[in-house]
Formats: sequence, structure tokens, C-alpha cells
Amino acid sequence: MTFVHLTLSFLPDMFWASGIVLQLAAGALLLALVVGMLVALVRISGNRFLTPLAVIYLELFRGTPLLVQLIYIYFGLPALGFSLSPVMAGILGLGLNYGAYLSEVFRSSIESIDAGQNEAALSLGYTPRKSLFRIVIPQSLLVALPSVGNYFVSMLKDTALTSVIAVVEIVKTANVLASTTFQTVPIYTAAAIMYLILSLPLSRLLVIGERKLRTYA
Repeated sequence: MTFVHLTLSFLPDMFWASGIVLQLAAGALLLALVVGMLVALVRISGNRFLTPLAVIYLELFRGTPLLVQLIYIYFGLPALGFSLSPVMAGILGLGLNYGAYLSEVFRSSIESIDAGQNEAALSLGYTPRKSLFRIVIPQSLLVALPSVGNYFVSMLKDTALTSVIAVVEIVKTANVLASTTFQTVPIYTAAAIMYLILSLPLSRLLVIGERKLRTYA
């Protein structure tokens, strides 16, 4: 078989593994969005008790490699009595890691909204909390959308790191196939093609979605 035919012959295996990749990315994105927004709101609030905890979280997850975090969550938490499946450990690790980065995206986007927007809402009788959640945050999400989209695409590719904690995603599947068939280059070429198949349309959809949201904003 030629190199092209060999590569194409491994694509079905990568296709089935891509389901796990999408599951990891979707679950981790949801967690990252929630954690990121909560941490951003804590930092904006300036709460003297919660803000130091938020800063510690940010420094911890931005200052250590994602690979180490995944290993620690999967192999370390059981020692504390918390056992997670490989997929759940992957979602937790990716979500907490990217939540740290998204929190800064959300914080900067919220602070970028003109103060006059908040002042106008307050003059109309809005409470500060109501103004934040109904006026400021919805506008800030449009500012944050491009960065959130870029991080999601990066997260999709970083799911490859979960192969070290026994998640049978694309890279793990490629590793198994390579160890049994010894067709290393065609197999990893097929894996790369599958990541492109997943990430390129997603990038395009994010661009289209951003344009539509800005149209209706």
C-alpha cells in the first residue's frame, strides 16, 4: 500500500476516537466558562477573603504545565479519597486550566466596557448587581468571544495530553496502533488530519458566529 492509502486506512479508527475528544472539549469548555466567570467576578469585586484564593488559583494553574496537572488530578486525587474516571479527570484538568486563562479574558472584557454604560443603568434605577448582569456582562461577552473561541480550539488540541492518563482519544489510539502495526508515520499523519477535520470547521463556525452576534448586538 502507498503512504496515502495507509494513512487513509487509519482514519476510521481516528474518527471513532474523535468522539471522546469532542466529549472532553465540550465538558471542559463548560467547566472553564463557569469557573472563569466566577473567578473574574471575584477579582472584580475585590472581596478581601475570596480574592487571594482566586489569585492563588490563577498562579497555580497558569504557572504549572497542563500535563502535570492532569497527572496530579488522575493519580493524586485517589490518595485523598477522590477517584475519577480518565475522562472525568481530563475534563476537570482541562476545565480548571483553561478556566484560569478565561477568567482573565472575562475580567478584562468586563472592565473594557465604558463606565458610562453602568452609570446610565444606575440612573435608570438599576442596582449595581442588576446593571452588571444585565448591561455590562452581556456586552462584555461579545468582546470576549474571539478569545474564548481561540481558547476552545486550543483546548480541542490539548485533549491529546489526556492520553497520558489512559483516555482513549486520538493520540492514545494512534499510540496503540503504532505499537501493533509499526506504521508510525501514516498513523500519526491520520491523527493530525483528524485534528484538522475537527478544528478547522470549528474555527470557521466561530468566525461566523462572532459576525452574527455583532450584527444583532
